[in-house]
Amino acid sequence: MNLFNDSKSGIAELNKPFGNRNVTALGLVSMFNDIASEMVYPIIPIFLTAVLGAPVAIVGIIEGVAEATASILKVFSGWLSDRLRHRKSFVAAGYTLSAIAKVVLSFAASWLYVLCARFIDRFGKGIRTSARDALIADSTTPETRGTAFGLHRALDTAGAVVGPLLALVLLHYLDNKYSLIFLLAAIPAFIGVGILLLVVKEPKHENKNPVFKLKLSLRSLSKPYKLFLLVNVIFALGNSSDAFLILRTQSLGYTAIGAVLFYVLFNVFYSLLAYPLGKLSDRFGAKPILIVSFLLFTIVYAGFGMAGSGLLLWLLFPMYGLYMAMSEGISKAYISNLAQQEMRATAIGLFYTSTGIVTFFSSFIAGLLWNYIGISAPFYFGAVCSLIAMLVFLNDNFRGKAKA
Repeated sequence: MNLFNDSKSGIAELNKPFGNRNVTALGLVSMFNDIASEMVYPIIPIFLTAVLGAPVAIVGIIEGVAEATASILKVFSGWLSDRLRHRKSFVAAGYTLSAIAKVVLSFAASWLYVLCARFIDRFGKGIRTSARDALIADSTTPETRGTAFGLHRALDTAGAVVGPLLALVLLHYLDNKYSLIFLLAAIPAFIGVGILLLVVKEPKHENKNPVFKLKLSLRSLSKPYKLFLLVNVIFALGNSSDAFLILRTQSLGYTAIGAVLFYVLFNVFYSLLAYPLGKLSDRFGAKPILIVSFLLFTIVYAGFGMAGSGLLLWLLFPMYGLYMAMSEGISKAYISNLAQQEMRATAIGLFYTSTGIVTFFSSFIAGLLWNYIGISAPFYFGAVCSLIAMLVFLNDNFRGKAKA
């Protein structure tokens, strides 16, 4: 059956995530790209310090430049995608650049090569992410977006489970030949690009004519969207890099391999729960689930702060996976429903850029708290920020009911 014909049955089928060719294909693209990325991301710091002899400060600079590049670009690429009324070209270019980055990384003879590869990879992420999420939203209806984004996150995170495990296997059997592992990582990345080019179609837009307005303003965005953006900026201030979770496992006596296995455990729960929770949000609404996700994050981070034994981590990492399943895909669906189609990628991009920039500073704050106050301090700070964000979100909910 042609999913992109104009018949009523075709449109109805298009709105079902498992029957929606765009949603399923983009999920598979993300899965293969994540396999590639997670094959290299956990071992890049080891490669830089142990093989290339770079100081730890260089690792921080490279990751800071890489993540800042991705965060800043997301709002501008989303805005341009809205103006051009086109999504697929941005998504294809972004995933292609990330695949090329793996090849560049395989030739790394100094840390400058690694910086170049990470910049290309994050540049690709920056130009594709907002347009990709808007493409998923454009391919679905408000009633099915939670399910669609849940399916996408489930497939994406499945790649984050497979990738690190493949890296561990390859490190063992290839005798730590990092360059070869980086080159092999390009294979799943290019498979993902192939699926994207062959299967994904650009949905029809209400206005096909490009609109060029040299203006990026919050005025066109709804008040509920602005509130949700504020809530997530508050939350992001305490949501430091997951690297601190890895460091916490090591502070409780686990080795690097143990830390990677915890990371895999977290992603297993994230992947398994993302789709059913996305479906649940379509049935009962996204906002109640998002409110609970802030509360769950508060509990999890307080747990990481209080943990006196490594045994507690076997509970906390699955709970953290549950939190991610309740927040990542569902928040994108929520934003997509708050924004008009012609502003959708801009709204998603602004959300990514704002929270991404704040998260960059939150990791800096977490490092200071860790060094000068104590190991538990960054986690208590994150728990408090999450609790404040939840209360702001809840307060608006109560005010809305009072007005009604």
